[in-house]
Amino acid sequence: MDMGLNNTTALVTGSTKGIGKAIAIELAKEGVNVLVNGRNYEEAERTVSELKMNFPDTTPQNAAADIVDAAQRQALFAKFPSVDLLINNMGIYELMQYEDVDDDIWEKYFRTNVLAANGLTKLYIPGMLKQDYGRILFIASEEAVMPSGQMPQYAMTKSMLLSLSKSLSKLTAGTEVTVNTIMPGPTLSENVQQIIDGMYPDGKLTFAEKEKKFMAASLPQSELQRFIKPMEIGRLAAFVCSPYAAAFKGSPIRMDGGMVPVIY
Repeated sequence: MDMGLNNTTALVTGSTKGIGKAIAIELAKEGVNVLVNGRNYEEAERTVSELKMNFPDTTPQNAAADIVDAAQRQALFAKFPSVDLLINNMGIYELMQYEDVDDDIWEKYFRTNVLAANGLTKLYIPGMLKQDYGRILFIASEEAVMPSGQMPQYAMTKSMLLSLSKSLSKLTAGTEVTVNTIMPGPTLSENVQQIIDGMYPDGKLTFAEKEKKFMAASLPQSELQRFIKPMEIGRLAAFVCSPYAAAFKGSPIRMDGGMVPVIY
């Protein structure tokens, strides 16, 4: 399906690996010129080179910056003052017990997972409203609506993104600008694959067998009973960013593999 995104420009934060990179790839497939963001310039440059090689009709660029830092956000905006699509994907997570989360950790998660995304949105949304077109997409988690209790500092920030998305969407009423949130369930990032391989070191087991054992033991509530592939989230993100998704306004869009046991 042609998503109608050819020759648009997207800034995808945290796009050197994981879900962010998958989103960058799926957008590039649709002819989007992707601004690749990560803190490490060399890692971002490798992803830029990969996109150039695989999608030669697009013009990806290196947008390396630590977007948690307000000055670096501003410098990034000065270098790339206009984008059609802003995908706020960058974030951190870690399993932690509530009693171990001190004020410094709460603040770190708030600044990284919420304020960085909000800061970029505040810079780019005026231009989108002026041109009467744009897509802003936050990447949250099923933890936003179904906290497991295993990482309260992370769940809190993802819930905040749902609220922020809905508030910002109110500013776009009557325009062709949209603000939405995707809530992925457990996803097979590079880090997750390493964790699963470490849990089941038996060399005779295929990864699919390890995955099945882990799901049955640790995530029996998943109806999918496998990890979501980053590419699947990337493809959904490309659609939500497309002109065909204009009716999604302030929407929390679940792709959780059936993890959340509610009907809304």
